[in-house]
Amino acid sequence: MNGQDIHRSSIHAFATWEPLLRLLRAENAERLAVPGGRVVGRITRSAWSVPLRQMYNDDVLRVVDVLVKDGISAVTFVMEMDAMGRTRLHLLIPSRAVELGAGFNPGALVLVEEALPEPWRRLPDPVPGAVPAPSADPALLERTVRERLPGAVGATEAEIAAVESRLSIPLPEELKALYRVTRAQRADWRGDYEAASRHSEAVRCELFELEGLYIAEATTRECPWPYAAMEAVRTHPSSAVQGLAGSPGWIAFADNGGGDRLAIDLTPGPCGHIGQVILISHEEDIGARLLAHSLTDLLLDRPPTESGSAEPQAPAATSFAYDQETLEGAAHPGLEALRLGASGGRPVTLAPLIGLPRLRSLAAEPGTLVDPAEIAALTGLEYLELGSREWSALLDADGVPQGLLAAAVNGPFEEDPLAVAGLANELLALWGRPRITQTVVEGDLGTRALSP
Repeated sequence: MNGQDIHRSSIHAFATWEPLLRLLRAENAERLAVPGGRVVGRITRSAWSVPLRQMYNDDVLRVVDVLVKDGISAVTFVMEMDAMGRTRLHLLIPSRAVELGAGFNPGALVLVEEALPEPWRRLPDPVPGAVPAPSADPALLERTVRERLPGAVGATEAEIAAVESRLSIPLPEELKALYRVTRAQRADWRGDYEAASRHSEAVRCELFELEGLYIAEATTRECPWPYAAMEAVRTHPSSAVQGLAGSPGWIAFADNGGGDRLAIDLTPGPCGHIGQVILISHEEDIGARLLAHSLTDLLLDRPPTESGSAEPQAPAATSFAYDQETLEGAAHPGLEALRLGASGGRPVTLAPLIGLPRLRSLAAEPGTLVDPAEIAALTGLEYLELGSREWSALLDADGVPQGLLAAAVNGPFEEDPLAVAGLANELLALWGRPRITQTVVEGDLGTRALSP
C-alpha cells in the first residue's frame, strides 16, 4: 500500500479507534492525567502490544481488521488527552523500506531497494572434486520404499519433468526414485492420520508433494537485517556443508516434523558429497547440518561419518566488544561484523577498526562511542546501527557513510517513538526512500465516566 492509499484508509478515522481509546483511557487514567502523559502501543496484522489488562479484545481486533483490509503491515500509536477528553492520536505507519522492529520503534531501514546483507548475497564456492557418495543407490532406495509402502501412488515421469522445469534444475536420481514410488499427496491418505504417520515413518521424514519442492536459496530464509547483517559465512576445508544462508543447489524436499527443512545438497562443502542430505534449522539464521551422505543412507538409517580433522581456531569474523580492550582484541583483517555493548564499560574509540578490509557491519548501543564522527572513516560499512544521539551527531556532521545498504536506530524501549520516527525519516530521505507515514487523528472522548 503506497502513501497515498494509506491516507485514504479508515485507519485514520477517529471512529475506528474510539472504542479502543475509551478502554485505554479507563485503564491508563493516571498516566494520561500527568502533564505530557501518553499512552503508546503498536498493532500489527498478527500481534499487538497495548497497555491493557486484557490484551485480546474486540476493540483491538477492530483495528487489526482495518490493517488486514487495507494491506497495512503495522501501526504504532501515541495517545494524548487533556482533562476535557480532547484526544490527539499520533499514528506511525512504516513504508516498504522499513522492517518491523521490537517494541514501538521501527526496525531496520532498507536504504537500497531489495538490498540483502552480504551473507545473504553469498553464493556457494565451487568444489570441483565433489562426487555423489558411494552409498547413493537409487535402485536400492526404490526397492526399500516399495517394500515399506505397498500400494503407494507414485508420480509419473511427466509430473517429475514438470517439477524440474519449474525449478530449472534436474532432480537427483535418488530423489526421482523416491517420488516414483510415492507422490506424497495428502489426498491419497483421505484424511487417515495413521496412514500419513506410516508414510512419514517409511520415508524417514514428512515428504513434500512434488509441488512443494523448492530451491532453498538465501532469500527463502527470512531474517531481519539487524540479525542477518551480524552473521558471517564460514566454510572450513574439512566441512561437509558450506556455511551459507541458502544455495541455488539446495533442493528442499521435506520437513522433520519440527519445522526444520530437509534438502538435497548439490553444492556441498570441501568434504561433502553431491546429493547429500542436509537439515536447515528454523532456529538458526545461517548454515545447515549434514544428516546423511546420501538419500539412500537417510532411508536406511545410516548416520554420516564424522570428519577426522579438527577445525583449527581462527579469528572470529563476527565479534562482541564491551570496552576498549575487547574492541582492540576483536580487530583483525578478517573481522566482518562487530557489536558494541554497554555492560558498564567506558565509551570506546573506533580507531582500531579503521582500515579493516572486510568490516561491513557495526552495531553500537547508545553511549558506547567516544566520538560518533569516527564512523565516517569506516568506508566499507553496509549496515550501521546506532542510538538516537549518535545518529543525530552523524547527521549534523554530514558523516553518514554513503555505502550503507541498511541502518537501524537502536533506541531504548521508553524512547519517544515520534522522535525516533523523525530521525528514521531523515535517514530514509538521504537515500530517497519512502518514509514512515506520520499523521495525527483528533477527536473528543468527552468528560463522562472513565469507563468505556
